[in-house]
Amino acid sequence: DHPPHPGQNFTLELRVARVLKSGAYGADRPCPAGFETSTAKYVQPEDRLASRLIRTGWGGLQLPGDPDALRLLMERILPTGRCRWRDIQSPPLALGAPRRARLGWQLGDDGCQSAAIVEIEAAAIALPCAAPWYVDPDTYLAGPLEFDVPSGVIGAFLAAPPLDPVQAAAVGGVFDRDLGALALPRPRGDMVEEVRNAPLVPVLRLGNRRRQWGYWYPGRGTDDTVDIALFGPSYDGRVIDLAAAPQEMRWVDAGRLVVQRRDLAAERAAHRRLQKLGLGPVGDFTKQIGDGAYLALGLKDDAAGWPSFLYEAVPALEAEGWRIEFEDGFHHRVVDAGGEWTAAVSEGSGWWFSLDLGIDLDGERIPLLPVLTSLLRRVRDLGAEGSLDAIACNGVVFGTLPDGRHIALPLDRTKAILDTLVELYHPENLSPSGALTISAGEGAALAAIEAATRLRWLGGERLRALAQRLQAFSQIEPVAPPAGLRTELRLYQHHGLDWLQFLRAFDLGGILADDMGLGKTVETLAHILVEKREGRLDRPCLVVCPTSVVPNWCAEAARLAPELRVLSLHGPDRAQRFGEIANSDLVLTTYALLPRDADKLLAVEWHLAVLDEAQAIKNAATKATQIACQIQARHRLCLTGTPVENHLGELWSQFAFLMPGLLGDAKRFARVFRVPIEKRQDGARRAVLAGRLKPFLLRRTKAVVAADLPAKTEIVSPLELSGPQRDLYETVRLAMHEKVRQEVAAKGFARSRIVILDALLKLRQVCCDPRLVKLAAARKVSASAKLAHLMDMLPALVEDGRRILLFSQFTSMLDLIKPE
Repeated sequence: DHPPHPGQNFTLELRVARVLKSGAYGADRPCPAGFETSTAKYVQPEDRLASRLIRTGWGGLQLPGDPDALRLLMERILPTGRCRWRDIQSPPLALGAPRRARLGWQLGDDGCQSAAIVEIEAAAIALPCAAPWYVDPDTYLAGPLEFDVPSGVIGAFLAAPPLDPVQAAAVGGVFDRDLGALALPRPRGDMVEEVRNAPLVPVLRLGNRRRQWGYWYPGRGTDDTVDIALFGPSYDGRVIDLAAAPQEMRWVDAGRLVVQRRDLAAERAAHRRLQKLGLGPVGDFTKQIGDGAYLALGLKDDAAGWPSFLYEAVPALEAEGWRIEFEDGFHHRVVDAGGEWTAAVSEGSGWWFSLDLGIDLDGERIPLLPVLTSLLRRVRDLGAEGSLDAIACNGVVFGTLPDGRHIALPLDRTKAILDTLVELYHPENLSPSGALTISAGEGAALAAIEAATRLRWLGGERLRALAQRLQAFSQIEPVAPPAGLRTELRLYQHHGLDWLQFLRAFDLGGILADDMGLGKTVETLAHILVEKREGRLDRPCLVVCPTSVVPNWCAEAARLAPELRVLSLHGPDRAQRFGEIANSDLVLTTYALLPRDADKLLAVEWHLAVLDEAQAIKNAATKATQIACQIQARHRLCLTGTPVENHLGELWSQFAFLMPGLLGDAKRFARVFRVPIEKRQDGARRAVLAGRLKPFLLRRTKAVVAADLPAKTEIVSPLELSGPQRDLYETVRLAMHEKVRQEVAAKGFARSRIVILDALLKLRQVCCDPRLVKLAAARKVSASAKLAHLMDMLPALVEDGRRILLFSQFTSMLDLIKPE
């Protein structure tokens, strides 16, 4: 009757229902069972319907009992064109002609009969009122219903309460005796009870529900849904309400009233079974139709708990006779990783490869690396105590597939892969397709466990061949020492020669890291001589060493392998000897000269490139290191007594020369190995690195090979003077030479010994340290080749735990050494 404000539209929705009155109640009286007590504070509703309307935001209007009043109401609403059926977008209802209908009794599942409109002409829908009307959704018509009984009786008949079998029989007698003239249908009075004792079948329905406002708490995120398990006891295929159902349940089956007795003890045992599996009360959520008969349960940790529950608990419950049902909205599904695992490998440049792990699930290949990456991210989030075992459950670890399903991965099989591919801790290393760039060392380790992980390889023949070579590391074939070698190799030196030949045979590089004095030079010369004797030395070998070691290489080669043609590219006149490289077997140069002669040395293809005292390239950023890594050679070798002096980055720098990519790039190596080992003392990561380097690094200490060593070994290290120290030596030598000649000429040799010894003394002092010489010119010179060489040797010896006796005939020299 009241028009809306201009420009304002609203919709009025009217719900018509017929309910049983329950008596007035208010704030001082209890509410009907099943309703919240908070509803009583609004009004004193007259029936259950009003209470329900208040809870849901509806206002309750009691329709008048006069049938003419309802007819007038409908006749005024319909002509407005604004009366629609269930959907405001549907066409408006129009007034239709009256339709015939019939009254009857409907039999409920509990065996009770309720008065109802059981048949309508043209299958329309009845509005349950005192003077019923119909709505036809197909034609959008509404109109009154006509019955074969007086209109004043219809409302009273429809208001009758439900009748159980005993009441139905009594009411039927009353109808026959007192109401026969009204032609009202009588309820059935012939229902037969059948008592059943069907066994309990627990039902667990897994679904998803929307959380109610305020359910979120820190850590859950913003997802407004929750996965729940709905538990209900079932008898003879019917799920009952734990809270509301009586001890005996009733329903109609084939015209018979079935009475089923509940097994309350079994129901409580089933509930306790779920509690032991970790299911407990869940927070408020919006219920759906049919949820009322079930008890809602949830897991404390949704994401981590459901996969293991589905993988272990669900099969166990099914084996015990439970019925498990899944709703479409349930987030979690678990699939078994029993399909074929494959490793697709494509080769990159150098020792780099691209790896794509996959698993076959129902004929579809699923990328496995993103799954493993997410697992390792979970392990990393656990902190220092994190491991795959911490997130595993009875030998299985659960990963998440892109479509949200969980895959049950065997722990041992997964661990074998992840222990090798430790870079997966960082998902940014994965390509968009799920492939991972790996180094040769990582891939070779993975290929080596091919049988254990049952991986089927697709491609990657070079990587698999490398793995097979490394597996043969413990089966190194002995090599006979070359006939032209002018010394007898000690046992450990012979093993060193065998190892060098193993590396050469499989195109691998390595670090010979024996203690100082054990004969690394001898083993290398023997190796080169074997190559020449076997006819493989069709190119020269290059040795890069410190300047002070060049004379030692020349002397050792001449003494031990005189048939090798040695060329020393050292000194100011070396440019004149570059043309002799092709006709040489062994070419010597220094780290200092490497950048200067790079254009000449990099243009040559060498058979073998050797870095002596390879710790000289421990800094990957230096020019000498960068040029050394560009040398073209079939084989590469590092010689050093101290492969690691300060940090593991020095080791990476040497392998960047030997086998680029074996340890990944510098940043990845630091992240995966340096930081965990050096800062966190990660023993597991240290073991991984040691295992990866074992075939490529041979280190023997004096203590290990003591039985093969003579009682005493003397090693003479010739040093070359340079710069101001060399100039001072020449100045003193020339001056003393003239003085000695004059003295001998004047007094004879026998009486000139003091002058001769004085000359030799000064020359020896210049060689030791110019500061020992009591000359004005010597005070300007501070460089000392011997002191510099000593300070290079001592740290390595001390690090090896050596006991050192340092001797000098000049106590003043010891005074100069002490501060250093």
